[in-house]
Amino acid sequence: MKDAPILNHKYAYKPSVFQPENLLREARRQKGITELVIPEICILDPDGDIEEYVIQKYNAKLNKAWACYHTKLFEFTHNDIKVGIIGRAVGASFAVLLAEQLFASGCKLLLSMTSSGQLTQPMEPPYFILIEKAVRDEGTSYHYLPASQFSFLNNGLKKKLNGAFDNLGLKIFTGSTWTTDASYREAEEAINHYKSIGIHAVEMEASALYAFAEAQNKSVICFAHVTNQMASIDGDFERVSTTEVLTLLKYYVE
Repeated sequence: MKDAPILNHKYAYKPSVFQPENLLREARRQKGITELVIPEICILDPDGDIEEYVIQKYNAKLNKAWACYHTKLFEFTHNDIKVGIIGRAVGASFAVLLAEQLFASGCKLLLSMTSSGQLTQPMEPPYFILIEKAVRDEGTSYHYLPASQFSFLNNGLKKKLNGAFDNLGLKIFTGSTWTTDASYREAEEAINHYKSIGIHAVEMEASALYAFAEAQNKSVICFAHVTNQMASIDGDFERVSTTEVLTLLKYYVE
């Protein structure tokens, strides 16, 4: 079987002509931005619920150093540590675009917290998955790493996280997800296949973020907050719990 044309001519190990540092340089010039500091810990929040919560409860303010054309970076303080957050960063390509620009701007650790649909049922939702591997069913990751079935959480980060959440009082386990860029093409046959190979949930960002992290040697950790069974029954679509997310965040800032 021939490779799909979309996998051809990716040159994953070659440098890109278009670099985030250069885009940000021009954006700062156009916007008159002179401040250059963003928090070293940042969160991508596809649903936007966490962002809204920290604006209301933690008095999060716009970070004036963030030069992105597409988003706003809010900054808040949690346990005396500054944290940045970008809401509504939905989908693999957008998440990685932001990841590139965040690390080019001074971020050292990026957390992604996405809501996710349940495939297999280790427990009743809602609960969290620390994503250790993600099926690469999107296009972005193939620009960073050669074709393979999965992207993986960095092994060093995984070891550091071993047992980290045992005493937080949260329902959380280490597992796997199917990252897709087509939310409304989750056919029953595809779902059954991923169930058969032990995939726990479906989301839209993790595989590309992990491919980026491996290729660029950056620290990225992806969580799935399993809140639904793809709205297949009435009343089956809860949103991210902001208080539980901040309980998780407590581990990273202490």
